[in-house]
Order: sequence, then C-alpha cells, then structure tokens
Amino acid sequence: MYKKLSQELLSFLKKSPSTFHAVKSIAEELEKDGYQEIGEGSIWSISPEGKYYVTRNDSSIIAFHLGKDLDNYGFNIAASHSDVPTFKVKEKAELEVKKKYIQLNTEGYGGMLCSTWFDRPLSIAGRVLVKKDGHFETRLLNVDRDLVMIPSMAIHMNRQVNDGYAYNKQVDTLPLFSCGEASKGDFDKLIAQELGVKECDIYGKDLYLYNRAEGTVWGAEEEFVSSQHLDDLQCAFGTLKGFLAGYHENSVNVYACFDNEEVGSATKQGAGSTFLYDVLRRINSALGKTEEDYYRAVSMSFMVSADNAHAVHPNHPEKTDASNCVYMNEGIVVKSHAGQKYTSDAVSVAVFREICERAEVPLQFFANRSDEAGGSTLGNISSTKVSLNAVDIGLPQLAMHSAYETAGMKDTAYLVKAMEVFYNSHICMEGGRISLS
Repeated sequence: MYKKLSQELLSFLKKSPSTFHAVKSIAEELEKDGYQEIGEGSIWSISPEGKYYVTRNDSSIIAFHLGKDLDNYGFNIAASHSDVPTFKVKEKAELEVKKKYIQLNTEGYGGMLCSTWFDRPLSIAGRVLVKKDGHFETRLLNVDRDLVMIPSMAIHMNRQVNDGYAYNKQVDTLPLFSCGEASKGDFDKLIAQELGVKECDIYGKDLYLYNRAEGTVWGAEEEFVSSQHLDDLQCAFGTLKGFLAGYHENSVNVYACFDNEEVGSATKQGAGSTFLYDVLRRINSALGKTEEDYYRAVSMSFMVSADNAHAVHPNHPEKTDASNCVYMNEGIVVKSHAGQKYTSDAVSVAVFREICERAEVPLQFFANRSDEAGGSTLGNISSTKVSLNAVDIGLPQLAMHSAYETAGMKDTAYLVKAMEVFYNSHICMEGGRISLS
C-alpha cells in the first residue's frame, strides 16, 4: 500500500512542475470524482450533496462537497499550498555574455536552498497569456526536456567555497540557456513554438525553473521518497485523497490549496486573501441561509492547515528541540508555537488527536528550539479572514526548500487515512463541549 501510494504521489508531482500545473492536476482529480467547476464571476446555483470547485488566478483552488442535511452544519476544511521556492524568469529574460553565452535573467521566489540548484538539468514551466481573436487566453507551458542548467564555478576559481559561500542571485544562480547556437530573442521563439502561437501574440508570462530529476523511492528497505516539490504538494496530494474519500451529511467538506505561501500569502490568491472567506460566504448564501447561519456554521467549523515539517537531520540532531522533534515514517506532525506562528492549541490538538486515534495512525509533535526562529505557514494567516478552530500539521521531511527533498514513504498514507476520518466526521462545538460524530 505504502509504495503504491508513493508512486501515485510521484506521478502527481511529475504532472505539477509549476503551481499552475499543480492546480490543473488537482482539478482533473476532482472532475474524475464528479466535481463541477463554478466560476467566481458566475451566479452560484448549488444543491445539497453537490460537488463543486472554484479557482482563482489559475494557481489556487477550493473544492467543496455539501452534505444533505445542513440545518446545523459546519465547515470541515483542510488547507495546503501549491507554490514552491524556485527561480522566476524575468520578463526580459535573456542576458548575453561576451557574445558567446545566453543566460536567462531570473530572480528568487521564496527561500530556496541555492546550492541544490547547481549542476542539474532544469527546465521552464508556468503560464503564458496569449491573445487570440481579440481576447486573452491562459496557456500552460512545460518545456518537457532538459533545457537549462546553473553551472557551478570550479573550485580552482573559488578555493573557499567549501568553507561557506554567500550566493548572489543576480550573479551566481543565472541558468545557462545557450552557447553560441541561440541568439537574443530565441527564448521567446521557443515559447511560441512550444505553444504553437506567434511571438507577437504572447502578452504575459509567469515562468519558473523546475528540477528535471525524476522522483524516486529509495533506502535500505525503500523507506524514503524523494522528489521536487514535496513541500507542500505532498500535503496537497494527501489531503485531496482524504477529501475525495470523505462525506458527512451534516457538514460542508472543503479542500483548499493556496498559492504564494512561500512569499507570505499576501496576494489575491493567497491564504491572506478573501478567497476562502468569499467561498464560504457564497456557499452559505447559495444554500438560502442567513448571515446568522453563517456565523453559527463558522463556530462549528474546523481547519487542518497542512504544511510539511522538519524531521530530525541525521547529521545535525542538535538543530531540533530535545523532545518535540519528529522522524520520517513515524506519523503525522502537529506543530505548535508559543508566538502563534502555528495555530495549534489545546482545543485543536485534542480534536486532531482524536481524529488520528480513530484513523489508527501515529502522531508526533514538533516545536522549534526556543533559541531558534522557525518558519510559519498559512493556518494563522487564513485565520485572520475566517476565525475558527485550526490545527497546524505536516509530514516530516529532510532538505526542506531544496530542489530535491526527502520524506518518509509511510507518512503520505497516514495523512490520507487521517483526512478521510476528518472528512467523514461532524464536529460539534456547543457549550464548551466538543464532540465528533
């Protein structure tokens, strides 16, 4: 079971070289299960037991499955993110070096591990806006071949590199596109050829580098899975599988995958936007319910914010907390932080612990070292728009934000099982009492 699910995960990751492709992959899985797309600009006509999804900016997606008895309903929400740290290609992409080389002019997106991007085959993926018959169309682009590479400088020219090196993203990490064979302008020609359009019809581009290395299952007992984009598409995949398997007649199940978590979520399609708030309000309104019904529903709601966690590093166990540390293949991670970078508290931890017990999956607990600043995620950010009980979880991994990350093969299955139980539950919160049915 574990290996089969890991292969499904790797297939999903291969189809998702950019955030736009990831959302398309998610939408395709939803449609296979009978979900109907509805647009933000259309009038919503929905009905109990209906399955729907909506996208924003082609890079964020929210799906929902309505119960049939919604007199006293709540929202069961799981949220992950679709974006990854990488390099974005600038609008004027080509740089010429001594009339011999063509490089691509890029800038960093998110906090990537720069050293992991060197000396490996890379390519370009994203979206392109094309003008056709007087209007603009979005086309997804994936140049599905080894196209560019970021060459390291030889140690003979940088003798101190192994003692530590500060990478300059305008100098050191520019990918090499051609050596004398191409000239300036050929990058746009390549894009046009890939899309089957004229260069003059290309009006906008959001293009990113991605690692071409195939994902793999490995280890003494095949206990590891490695790939690009495990953070956070592993959680996006696992929560989606659980969502598709779940239903409760008294709940509205919601699956959300937001863009731009890696750069703070403060965009129109990020967790800090009104996207989730808008969708929940419109669901309530389209069901013919009142504003009072909406507030009651939110009070009965629960969010699982799913974003991967740091496993203990075998070479540096001192970097993690002495007791609140986690290991691959030992279960889902609940993340807590006194400064509220994570949303977990006693209430949400208790609820999620009950979910994992019912799913018969192991649970671990993570906190940063008290003398180290850790990262944050989307749970606390989305809570500023929709205030509800929420827990921050993730799956343990190594080399977070590397071009090639590693996680445990069993943990994806643990997440799927827990999310299936979550989405098959109705969480009741009244009079200080919390129960799951």
